[in-house]
Amino acid sequence: MNIAYTMANRRGGTDLLLQEVAQFALKRGLRACGIVQINTECEADGPCDMDVQVLPGGPVIRISQSLGRGAQGCRLDSQALEDAAGQVAASLEKGADLLIINKFGRSEAEGGGMRDVIAQAIANDVPVLVGLNAVNEAAFEEFSGGLAHKLPSEPEPVRNWLQTVSQPGAAA
Repeated sequence: MNIAYTMANRRGGTDLLLQEVAQFALKRGLRACGIVQINTECEADGPCDMDVQVLPGGPVIRISQSLGRGAQGCRLDSQALEDAAGQVAASLEKGADLLIINKFGRSEAEGGGMRDVIAQAIANDVPVLVGLNAVNEAAFEEFSGGLAHKLPSEPEPVRNWLQTVSQPGAAA
């Protein structure tokens, strides 16, 4: 099982890293599928809008909801995330050399979101790269059985991992 994760120390850092890695993989000729997150800053003191780009060339899907200025609840649009998961699963079934998932978040920790897609990739021997935050680290460790590789949140080590586990056309 080839599953790895990375955690950045700064806001949005993991998203930018995974976008760069996805472009690197596609330029190498890898059939990369999954999602990368694109954040759009809103008001100076407000949260950003969160969109995901379905890889390799799928749609951009808004996964955040605007709950209003004083809202403190979860802004994730779980239906939009499930729609993205369905598109990624369909892409994975066509064959992939790599699965990139922007984040193993609360939805995945609770059994939803991209969790089944990640499991499908692992079952098909497709390497998986996941973004992670400290809040969901224990749930991810349990999900991965402690077998996931922690990668530094820098492009070069992640690209090196990618080159050791993925070859174009290696997975069906």
